[in-house]
Amino acid sequence: MNNTMKKLYDTVLNRKSNHSQGSYTCYLFEQGLDKILKKCGEECSEVIIAAKNGDNKETINEISDLLYHLTVLMVNEGITLEEVETELDKRSEKTGNLKKFHKVDKNS
Repeated sequence: MNNTMKKLYDTVLNRKSNHSQGSYTCYLFEQGLDKILKKCGEECSEVIIAAKNGDNKETINEISDLLYHLTVLMVNEGITLEEVETELDKRSEKTGNLKKFHKVDKNS
């Protein structure tokens, strides 16, 4: 498991149960799911713009912001880092699924 992501996850988890005055993470938890989702959306858009502009330094900064906000979302929703890692491990074993991947689901 990536030690940096584990540290981030543990810090965010700690902020959820131990309120810290002036903490942005605590602020997000206080504001609730809608605010957390809004920030995830904003950060995702900023990653796209930075990448489109070809600015790797800015893209790295925005990816870091997105990963942070996704971690807040995970903690808020009770999703563990291990659950996500397990899903990624399962996906890494798949090969030759390009046709299935591009199949359009008209119900979504």
